Amino acid sequence: MNTEAYESILTRRSCRRYTQEGISEAHLRMLLDAAMSAPSARNTQPWHFIVATERGVLNTMAEIIPYGKMLKDAPLGLVVCGDRTQQARDGYLVQDCSAATQNILLAAHALGLGAVWLGVYPREDRIEGLRELFRIPEDILPIAAISVGVPMKAGERAERYREDRVHRNQWD
Repeated sequence: MNTEAYESILTRRSCRRYTQEGISEAHLRMLLDAAMSAPSARNTQPWHFIVATERGVLNTMAEIIPYGKMLKDAPLGLVVCGDRTQQARDGYLVQDCSAATQNILLAAHALGLGAVWLGVYPREDRIEGLRELFRIPEDILPIAAISVGVPMKAGERAERYREDRVHRNQWD
């Protein structure tokens, strides 16, 4: 068993405070490569990614996404979008893009970076705000945003396993 990957999953935490250090192009490429390695329905890979590094753009993103204030201090913001024309079947776009989002979070952690998933879909005000900011076409749906940076401090592992949430063979 690859315990390194397992430990990475258990120790990843949302990070909302960053140093002033930037994100290298090599690390950005690795984050996007991880995202594009996510599973998708019928392997359609219906995603697109917007990379935001300009301070003004990050500040505007922070205003559009109510719980995205950390973007004002982050060196990198990503928007994970789904292409409605590429989805395998109606309804799987969100799942596909969520898998890509989770891969970014895990890759960021593996690279020693901090990140937090910021909800966009299904909030119409956030979708429309990002659509306007980035001039996103109507066929493309913003699903999630991610704030990325070098963490001020490492997150600690929390015990989250709950036996009362496990149901074997039937609900009761």
